Amino acid sequence: MHQFSMPEVPPPEDLLSLEDLIRFVLGKPDLEQKVKQGFNKVLANEVPIEVRPVNPLQFSREVTTEPKRMFWVRARGHIGEGNMKLHVCVAAYISDYSFLGTTMMSYPAKRVKMMASLDHAMWFHNTFRADEWMLYEVDSPWAGGSRGLVQGRLWRRDGVLAASCCQEGLIRLTAPKDGSKL
Repeated sequence: MHQFSMPEVPPPEDLLSLEDLIRFVLGKPDLEQKVKQGFNKVLANEVPIEVRPVNPLQFSREVTTEPKRMFWVRARGHIGEGNMKLHVCVAAYISDYSFLGTTMMSYPAKRVKMMASLDHAMWFHNTFRADEWMLYEVDSPWAGGSRGLVQGRLWRRDGVLAASCCQEGLIRLTAPKDGSKL
């Protein structure tokens, strides 16, 4: 048996939750109203998973970065050990979290009008608990022609690869204000 090595990252206990990071940004006095509304909308949604970004700038639309991100994730609440099918269902939900959006990390000035999954596949390699911290490593090796490809690896905390996933999606951008179609 072989597998990639899990990336070395800080443990989730040393990182801020996505909600805490949003509250920090909302506390900035010079924040545009449109941005405030967007962040408040995110906070109003009750997401059933807890997310702790390894690099918070990877979740910012203001910074151009390589289309890769990592975050610790787990289900909110206790699921238990008895029902692996439920853990698999939660992992499927997790696998789609900010997955296709990773394709746009290299293009912060572009605005997405619509995204839709064309296909999404998962492979489960080892047992895991979705209510315990797992590292989700996501990257986009290619995007073009109104499509994007992303792949992800879901790591157990002990470094065992729990699942791999891949998705291709349709991406439609908002037309530029100058009317240009380039």
